[in-house]
Amino acid sequence: MGKLNGMKSAAPNTEIASTPRPHPASSAPLTVSSVGNDERARWDAFVTSESVGSLYHLYDWTRINESVLRHESHYLAAQEHGEIVGVLPLVLIRSRLFGRILCSMPFVNFGGPIAKSPRIANALLEHAVTLAGESKSDYLELRCASPIEGDLPVSKRKVSMTLALNADPEALYASFTRKHRKNIRSAQRGGFEVRSGGTDILPDFYRVLEESWRGLGTPLYGMSYFRQVVETFPSRTTVFVCYQHGEPVAVALTGHSNRTVEGLWAGTRPRLRHLNANYVLYWEMIRHACIAGHERFHLGRSTADSGSEQFKGKWNAEAQQLYWYYWRPNQRTLPELNVDNPKFRLAIAAWRRLPLWATRILGPPIARSIP
Repeated sequence: MGKLNGMKSAAPNTEIASTPRPHPASSAPLTVSSVGNDERARWDAFVTSESVGSLYHLYDWTRINESVLRHESHYLAAQEHGEIVGVLPLVLIRSRLFGRILCSMPFVNFGGPIAKSPRIANALLEHAVTLAGESKSDYLELRCASPIEGDLPVSKRKVSMTLALNADPEALYASFTRKHRKNIRSAQRGGFEVRSGGTDILPDFYRVLEESWRGLGTPLYGMSYFRQVVETFPSRTTVFVCYQHGEPVAVALTGHSNRTVEGLWAGTRPRLRHLNANYVLYWEMIRHACIAGHERFHLGRSTADSGSEQFKGKWNAEAQQLYWYYWRPNQRTLPELNVDNPKFRLAIAAWRRLPLWATRILGPPIARSIP
């Protein structure tokens, strides 16, 4: 297997993780290999049995990434005595624009290894590095919700805003600041109605999201991608649409696993942002999660110290650090495939000026290449 050789220097927004101490050898043989659909049930049973297992680690994301986005999946399972003791989902993205990227997990908030011990996690990581080399990837990216041992460079630009839920939504509401409760009540007087559902309201969801993402200068996946997500996880996903006088204004799509709700995608029509529909939408989503008996709500990934983080903090959500680790062969700099990279500013500005019919055609082929 390949060595976990981190770089000697890192970009300013990175830190170098400490070198792990050796772990005592196990008497049990540990194997790591890619597994197929015949191991789907055992894979998911392991993910849901681990407290750190998430919606993003479930096996059926292979179906979505392969059938809609046409990317190759490599789902690594570590096994001892015939039992799965660790998993690492990986997706290989081949892009003419951005090169080859082996990522866990692209297009969603995080991924990374789940393992019974640091020794097992390290075996998964070494196998991933070997796979990155064999596939001639420009880099390996591991988006983790918790730190891992090793000397890989790590970026800490992203946080997950996490809200502890309450079985009684009114008790949670009472914990908000007086000013925040006032803002919610003020928005509720705007005549909004929030509907929840699935594929039945997906067209309204997509209509708002494509306007929102164009306003951000970001290409959006095709409608078929979101339909596949909802159809693949029908009992784990909910589409929310906030209407005013029958017109969709703000939208969100959530998923859940292990009593944790994940904010997958959300958006507001830019020209109607002043209506503050998000105050109504977010409260209805949170109330829905409380009533369903969930314990946590990850309101979504945000850039640290951003306006998004500040808004989510109003709901008593706390920032939990996300750790993005990289392995890059023969290079001493980290990839900067993000909207803060100055070289993308002109492209982002141009995208914002395109008509929706153009972004609808051009967006999906580009979006599938941006993890």
